[in-house]
Amino acid sequence: FRSRPSQVKSAREPRPRPDQPIRSPPIFSNANMDSTFRQLTRGIHFNTRRFKPESIQLGLKKPSAPVDPSVIRPAANLDRWPTPQASSESDPDDGDSDSESPATARPPATLTLLGPIKASNSATVRPKSGGRLKGVAKRAILRREQVNHFRNVHRIHASGPDLPEPIDQWDRLHSDYGFHPALMAAIQSTYITPTPIQMQVIPAMLERREVLACAPTGSGKTAAFLIPLVHLLGQASSDGFRAVIIAPTRELALQIHREAVRLGQPLGLRALVLDPTNKTTQKFKPESGNRFDLIVSTPNRLVHLIQDEAIVLDQLEWLIVDESDKLFESGVKGFRDQLATIYRACEQAAIKRAMFSATLAVDVEKWCQLNLDNVLTITIGARNSATSTIQQKLVYTGTEKGKLLAFRQLIQDGIKPPVLVFVQTKDRAKELHAELAQENVHVDVIHSDRSQLQRDQAITYFRSGQVWILICTELMGRGIDFKGVNLVINYDFPPSTFSYIHRIGRTGRAGRAGQAITFFTDQDKTLLRSIATIIKESGGEVPDYMLKIKKASRQEKRKLAKHAVERESIKRESKFDRSQRIKKEAMIEASKRRKRKSNEPE
Repeated sequence: FRSRPSQVKSAREPRPRPDQPIRSPPIFSNANMDSTFRQLTRGIHFNTRRFKPESIQLGLKKPSAPVDPSVIRPAANLDRWPTPQASSESDPDDGDSDSESPATARPPATLTLLGPIKASNSATVRPKSGGRLKGVAKRAILRREQVNHFRNVHRIHASGPDLPEPIDQWDRLHSDYGFHPALMAAIQSTYITPTPIQMQVIPAMLERREVLACAPTGSGKTAAFLIPLVHLLGQASSDGFRAVIIAPTRELALQIHREAVRLGQPLGLRALVLDPTNKTTQKFKPESGNRFDLIVSTPNRLVHLIQDEAIVLDQLEWLIVDESDKLFESGVKGFRDQLATIYRACEQAAIKRAMFSATLAVDVEKWCQLNLDNVLTITIGARNSATSTIQQKLVYTGTEKGKLLAFRQLIQDGIKPPVLVFVQTKDRAKELHAELAQENVHVDVIHSDRSQLQRDQAITYFRSGQVWILICTELMGRGIDFKGVNLVINYDFPPSTFSYIHRIGRTGRAGRAGQAITFFTDQDKTLLRSIATIIKESGGEVPDYMLKIKKASRQEKRKLAKHAVERESIKRESKFDRSQRIKKEAMIEASKRRKRKSNEPE
């Protein structure tokens, strides 16, 4: 607002006489009120449209000219609104519409817009702009709530940008993603319905998103990455390898290869497993990749071919790492260096990566967040937890000799094969096998000292039921899927909680019930509380004193993971008999060496 200039007295104005009283202008005159109001409201925005009568009274706005009533159109002209009664002129049921003209007709006082919603007819009603967009936004919010409820029901925890919606049935793959009918038949012949990990991972990979997935053992992680991978690769091609799958053990690689061959057969995809006993891989050359589309391998074998420049990975589209936490381990038992070599060889810009495991380590998650592009983290249930379908039990045996007595007691009470037994080292596996062979039970052993043929034969006999009890080391604790394993016995206490989860995960797979028994002695108190907590969280029962044991420090856990507990021998022989046996074995070995030396040509 602009204030009026102050009035200055003119010099010609006569000075008042002393006897004449001075008359001041009235304080509440219209001029003073206008000037005072403008000075008090200087810099303030006054809404003259909202306060129209007050604005006219204060002189801020001129009164509008009188409007001819015949020019005003009735407010009932709301044909843009989907109302049951849009206009009194167009309503055939209104009896007054024929007797009065449009100019003199009186519309109803209120208009029914949508059901119980009514509006005054005194002025023209204008629909709000963006009403359609608000409806679309509401439907989008409702859809997100439905998807979140679906994830909560199936315990799917997913994070990352632009999360794709999960699938609830296999038919969605054909309708939404155009899966080939032959591939759909191969999927539905084996898998009835998608598991929670498959519900979220499959659409994520179909949209070519990089994934870090963690799900309990036996939840279908292998099919979760093979099904979208086969569809994305499509028909066979002679361009070279387009996908690489890394597994920590040869047995797991063979298992993944069998499933990849079954799913890829309808589309003609060709899968190769790098096996030292395979004649194809023994004569591997760079041009050999033109005959295959997908390769499954252990880290060491693939690194050997990369260093010898016998394999070309320039056409690679997908790099999938199964049991990623094991492959990220450093040291003698880990594969971090080998995985780094493979990762550097697969640095194409268009390549996508996916990591899968039943346990998720913190360093693996941090690495994926830094090195993967817009990675989606998908977790089923609680992280690093055991499957709820496994009945877990801790048995105190006192000493190492007590373990053998407890095992024999289980056999006498009756156990339902097949049974998988885990021990700490291959030497202890041999000793336990020698002891149980005397119990007249069908038992076999598998460890790294056995040949590939012996290991394959032991697994085949175990799968077919010819072997009731299979003794193994950590070699078999990762990813191997044995159908119908009823009991897992941890003869030696696991070195870490991750190892415990993977060991007992060989039973209770695909929703089946299973049982796990873990022997422990006084030497195993370091991780006893951690294992008891896992059992408690999965619904098992443990004594209260186990949960009150002092928690192991991080240094103690690392030391135990690197250096296993030194245990007594499983054999029942005395020290004298053991010394005699060692001398006898040394004499036999020396005799064999002399015989070989004598047979050598001079």
